[in-house]
Amino acid sequence: MELRHLRYFAAVAETRHFGKAAEDLHMAQPPLSQAIRRLESELGVELFTRTTRQVALTGAGEVFRTDVERILKAVDDAVARVGRFASGAEGVLRIGLTGSASYRQLPALARLVKREMPQVMLEVHTEMLTPAQEAGLIERRLDVGVLRPPVRQEGITHRPIATEALVAAVPEEHWLAEADFVRVEQLRHENFIMYGATLGSVVNDVVVRSCLASGFYPHCAYEVTETSAALALVAAGLGVAVLPDSIRSAPREGVRCKDIENALTVRLDLAWRQDDDSPLLRGLLRLLDQNDMFLEGSEGSEGEGVA
Repeated sequence: MELRHLRYFAAVAETRHFGKAAEDLHMAQPPLSQAIRRLESELGVELFTRTTRQVALTGAGEVFRTDVERILKAVDDAVARVGRFASGAEGVLRIGLTGSASYRQLPALARLVKREMPQVMLEVHTEMLTPAQEAGLIERRLDVGVLRPPVRQEGITHRPIATEALVAAVPEEHWLAEADFVRVEQLRHENFIMYGATLGSVVNDVVVRSCLASGFYPHCAYEVTETSAALALVAAGLGVAVLPDSIRSAPREGVRCKDIENALTVRLDLAWRQDDDSPLLRGLLRLLDQNDMFLEGSEGSEGEGVA
């Protein structure tokens, strides 16, 4: 049974007229009539009753029409879907993000994709530090990453999307909780809550560099793997955490965020595999360019982790 024969049947069933159906199908009437006869012979049933005055569906024809309409709609939907996929308008985008990027950059990116690429589904993996995202990209478990350079793996392209100041997250009873801002040296005797030393955190590196520039090495009292855990420990009064400014987008009860006057900044980049030529990725990059999501003048780079 050929798909075109189902379309012929649907046209005749709709118009109840072989001549009109043939006209709609841009074909002559005799071949259409012959095709319907062959279809009936193949099915072993009569689909239409024919008189000199009218064409009508038989009971079997009515049943067949319901199924044919469903089949043809499924075929048309499949054709449209594969076209959207080929153009980058449909598919699943697997994205990895650092913990703090989940608070500000993820909502902005998700809103943009929902508005401009409504058929694209986001598979989101959060609390991934840069080394984990690099591995995910190279091993093809991720399509894009929102990470903090430097990127050390070859084969990854990245462009900056934000430069963030560091802020001090302190308990609400802390002696600096009411200050307008703090200086790094004021944290000299504090217990720091930091990412685990083995995780390769860029934020950790920048925090340490900022402290060394102010004459001391930070005392790490607690190690965490997630930004949310760091904020929970701050809220419990166990120490302070120096984190990117984007954590302000998700206020935490019991935590005050204070500007740091003399800390270094951290950069956030969008990263992808250099050899990924998928339409979905290309569509996303075009969308981000069109909506000025990349920092002005940025190109695919191997940039530094601080600015």
